[in-house]
Amino acid sequence: MKNTKNKHENYEILNLLGYGLAKFDNSFIEQFGYKYKDSFYKYFVEIGIAETTGVVKNRMDLFDPFFPNKRKGWWQKGDVYLHRKLVIDSLFGNEDVIGFSNIVKLFLKEKYKVKGIIDSVKPIMKSRYKKIQETGLEAELYFINNYNSLDIFKDGKLFDARLYGDGYDFQLDVEEKSFLIEIKGIREQKGRFRLTEKEYIKANEYKTDYIITLVLNLNDIPRFLTIENPINNLKFKEVIKSTGVTKEYYITSDIS
Repeated sequence: MKNTKNKHENYEILNLLGYGLAKFDNSFIEQFGYKYKDSFYKYFVEIGIAETTGVVKNRMDLFDPFFPNKRKGWWQKGDVYLHRKLVIDSLFGNEDVIGFSNIVKLFLKEKYKVKGIIDSVKPIMKSRYKKIQETGLEAELYFINNYNSLDIFKDGKLFDARLYGDGYDFQLDVEEKSFLIEIKGIREQKGRFRLTEKEYIKANEYKTDYIITLVLNLNDIPRFLTIENPINNLKFKEVIKSTGVTKEYYITSDIS
């Protein structure tokens, strides 16, 4: 494993391991040829996924409260980590232990170049495997499940616009007012984001009714930051992509 200050370097695979252990228990480790969890944990230390066996076990503890197994796990944390389970549920929740284990094996083979891994994954599952590595989906699901915690959106009616590709993710109606919401996910406590050309145009058109909602700190316990009228309140730098046609707009400083 690389020497890095980022304790979440292998965020996705560790969450998949914790989910698999909590949901399928020993049936999960048997898919990798192991009988005992300690040996299973050690394997992921040996291949560089975790620095210690405790890192893998801690991920199981994190997911245990969300499944009807005999372990309590980190029940004291409540639902603060539920967003991680919801992301995996949305992509792989209907898979049995064999199908889910094959996703983990695909991760090990494709991303970490672990040799000797054999998986049997259908094309649709490979597409979902790519999706789990994107910050956007995790942030969107967190928003869907928690937007009512924001006073400005309290008791609003949410409409999903993601499939339309029209420069915003959701419309949210609060009483007589309609907001267009664009979600951006940032893994750390602060960071930067970009707007596509469509998003920039839509934000400029709707102004105070266009709200960028950042989901910060996705690696740990997420929190919201809303930015109304982003074109007026943030500085963006226009960048023309290599095609010479499509534009993107990057903020010029970190948001926290």
